[in-house]
Amino acid sequence: MGILHDDVVIIRPSEKEGDPSVITVNCPDKTGLGSDLCRILLFFGLSIVRGDVSTDGKWCYIVFWVVCKPATRWELLKKRLVQACPSCSSASGISYYRSELQSPKPPDVFLIKLCCVDRKGLLHDVTQVLSSLELNIQKVKVSTTPDGTVVDLFFITDTRELLHTKNRQEETYKALEDVMQEAVISFNIEKVGPEITACSQASPYLPSAITDDIFNLEMSNDLPSVSLTSNNVCVTMDNSLSLAHTLVQIVCQDHKGLLYDIMRTLKDYNIQISYGRFYIKQGRKCEIDLFIMQSDGKKIVDPSKQTALSSRLKMELLQPLRVTVVSRGPDTELLVANPVELSSKGRPLVFYDITLALKMLNTCIFSAEIGRHMIGDREWEVYRILLDEGASSSILRRKVEEEVWKRLMGWE
Repeated sequence: MGILHDDVVIIRPSEKEGDPSVITVNCPDKTGLGSDLCRILLFFGLSIVRGDVSTDGKWCYIVFWVVCKPATRWELLKKRLVQACPSCSSASGISYYRSELQSPKPPDVFLIKLCCVDRKGLLHDVTQVLSSLELNIQKVKVSTTPDGTVVDLFFITDTRELLHTKNRQEETYKALEDVMQEAVISFNIEKVGPEITACSQASPYLPSAITDDIFNLEMSNDLPSVSLTSNNVCVTMDNSLSLAHTLVQIVCQDHKGLLYDIMRTLKDYNIQISYGRFYIKQGRKCEIDLFIMQSDGKKIVDPSKQTALSSRLKMELLQPLRVTVVSRGPDTELLVANPVELSSKGRPLVFYDITLALKMLNTCIFSAEIGRHMIGDREWEVYRILLDEGASSSILRRKVEEEVWKRLMGWE
């Protein structure tokens, strides 16, 4: 079987305002391909309103109907989607259930040191520039000195793998300077070795006081707040409609990254999707039908495995992230936790959404830190943001909590 490289991903932008654009992916299959593609679409700010996927075990055909932003960079999007697809030459003899033979080389990590004059919304503006340049923030440490100077340390990787070059570094500085103008005091980019990265890592374990604050949903059957969860999530499994597959049916409220949350969960469970469809009905109600099987090619008949998968899917759709605002003595801290896939990938643009929500609320950030921590048997990316003293009242804390949650869920 052969297919032209340009035909692996075909994008047909909408011809009329309000109509969805159509993205078609036609390539060899691999475990977790749907998750990887949905993550890229989420990074580019696209909302999936309908989807179809089918595979014969070696080759897959996926169609996404998406609503996009006016300034969507279609050529760059296509390039990133093609890169996520297995090589077309690998289709002959591909094993549908094979694991990757070797892990890809980890990307080089660079440290951006930025010293500037503080102002409201500054951190979001910097984050927006880095995102537009496809510079991925791995860790960040932000602190404000008493004289109003901000010291930002961003540990980043470059999707384009060019940050070691002078041109790419100058492009980054120019983009930041255009946004910050006279606020920049000093700027530096340097490649850091694993020993520096290791020293900068936060403790892998969080204090119990923090885990109790942001993970109470997993520790009890009580929802922390109706406004901070999705609602009406229904997950059912049926083995009677197919001899080879288990049918998973999901009905829930739409949110940003919904299909990604489903796909990453199935990927972590090493579940294969043979056929699936996704669509949004009126009122933002979503219906998803997935015919799935285990990595051994069999349907899921063990009741305990069905319960485990069903419970995890429901949990990820009720609360794909954790958000809370707490008092730490005289300080007010915003905590956001983002689950990390087994492949070490996290949900994209979380820090972008957090800083945008705080900018819209006119709330200042005193300090910020991103770190990865083991909580239970899972790894989480935890954002700890110390807010300005103006957010100390209970009413304002609740406002911050709700606005950040709505921005992350795409309900703004």
